[in-house]
Amino acid sequence: MLQEFKAFAMKGNVMDLAVAVVIGAAFGKIVSSLVDNLITPLVGLFMGGIDFSTSSYTIGKAVFGYGAFIQSVIDFVIVAFVIFMVLKVFNALQRKEAAKPEAEKIVEPSEEIQLLREIRDGLQTKG
Repeated sequence: MLQEFKAFAMKGNVMDLAVAVVIGAAFGKIVSSLVDNLITPLVGLFMGGIDFSTSSYTIGKAVFGYGAFIQSVIDFVIVAFVIFMVLKVFNALQRKEAAKPEAEKIVEPSEEIQLLREIRDGLQTKG
């Protein structure tokens, strides 16, 4: 069972997934910082400095912090839009790279074609 687990863990897909998770977590921190420190303040300026995170409604002793929920939804939409834009630029760069013409490859003819050409050339010199 240990050998099977080792074989499973060392497969390329599992290692690729592990690397993707680590890079994704680091990228998530970058995007969160971008949103928290740059984009959210700009959106706040456009919305007149409104901060929903402290908004709440109290019924008896129960406090409903609906503002934190609204702020989380706004943050999610902003993060999703930023990731969408980053991926859009990334995909455009990939398409641009794929569209570059490859250097024309010289394809060597097969052995049969080379043999037929030698026969043809030999017949032409005799004729």
